[in-house]
Amino acid sequence: MGCLQTKHASGSPHSLDTREAVALAAETSCEKVDLPDFVNIATGKPFTVSEVEALYDLFRKISNSIVKDNLIHKEEFHLALFRNKKKQNLFVDRVFDLFDQKRNGVVEFGEFVRSLSVFHPDAPEEQKVAFAFKLYDLRQTGFIERNELKEMVLALLDESDLHITSDAVDIIVDRADTKGDGRIDEEEWIEFAKDNPYVLRNMTLPYLKDITMVFPSFVIHSEISETDMAV
Repeated sequence: MGCLQTKHASGSPHSLDTREAVALAAETSCEKVDLPDFVNIATGKPFTVSEVEALYDLFRKISNSIVKDNLIHKEEFHLALFRNKKKQNLFVDRVFDLFDQKRNGVVEFGEFVRSLSVFHPDAPEEQKVAFAFKLYDLRQTGFIERNELKEMVLALLDESDLHITSDAVDIIVDRADTKGDGRIDEEEWIEFAKDNPYVLRNMTLPYLKDITMVFPSFVIHSEISETDMAV
């Protein structure tokens, strides 16, 4: 037997709020859709409940762009950022890995909100510093190695159409590596980020205060020049 459309189905989808839209989708598709607990998910995060609901709209759009399972796969993550699921970038791969907190190869809605909250303009700076450290610690050794930082910085700048010499990246490592052991530990990173705020520029997405259906871009739009690093 086919599904029966309800009386809500005749209304304009633009006039429905998130809960009504999801309920309508469930009724017209015969699929059971469980709404997240928006209030609980928003608790302790810089997002309001209405912003979490807006993020859910965005999440559903991304998580059903290739595989319709309400989970964000890496290909969908790439597609959302680059409009090309085949494009590979070390920076984006690493961001996805950190969003995938359960390490099961997909990003669930709770993980999506928790991870994006770090990029909110009102998120504590220490959270941004800690996330950035994990981002650059590619091999998860508890240290940022010289080659890891080079790989990540060059990958990020490549997507931003910015360019920097390898020597300039060496300057970053040399300044941050106050212990002189050729790598940066978390304590050194915290102090370096405090003295050099430019390293956290890509850790704040201003438009998370005005969430739309456009996926937040992690590409740096404000230039990082070698002059910044030479100060």
